[in-house]
Amino acid sequence: MSNEAALIATTLQGDTHAFGVLVRRYQDRVFTAVFHVLGDRQEAEDLTQEAFVSAFVNLASFQQQSSFYTWIYRIAFNLAATRRQRRRSFVSLESRRESYGPEPLDTAEPADENLFREEQAAQLRAALAELPEDFRTILVLRELEGCDYQTIAEILSTPVGTVRSRLHRARLELRSRLQPLQSDHPAPQS
Repeated sequence: MSNEAALIATTLQGDTHAFGVLVRRYQDRVFTAVFHVLGDRQEAEDLTQEAFVSAFVNLASFQQQSSFYTWIYRIAFNLAATRRQRRRSFVSLESRRESYGPEPLDTAEPADENLFREEQAAQLRAALAELPEDFRTILVLRELEGCDYQTIAEILSTPVGTVRSRLHRARLELRSRLQPLQSDHPAPQS
């Protein structure tokens, strides 16, 4: 029996401290992924907590055909989708920018490499925020969380082939949004 399976079994026997170990093991990764999808730190914190509460309440229904990590991600992303459907109003780019921090300085040529990297990161976050939800989610899971195709397919309840094609289209869309920015700001010379 794996350590994860033992923690689940112990939790089901009434030891909530065992579930706390699972929470500590995965909460940062779930938060990071949800934050990149939602673009709002407070909402991501709330949703991460809600996902773990839901997992705890429904732990007896977890069949352990996938890892706990995959299951908790699926719960979190389902909650995020439900929340977005409820608020379906469009968030302006300006309000998204506030949750990512200050806007990068508009300099024609960065003073140093660190400033250039910070500006690129801000531009990448802004471009990612503009992507359709399904593209943003799949890019976050693959590129930021490092999930393999099978894990992404399980989390999103989507066939692996769909994951591959959606990821390809998401990368193309992100690249097209970043291309004008790249031509405006050439990389610094070493």
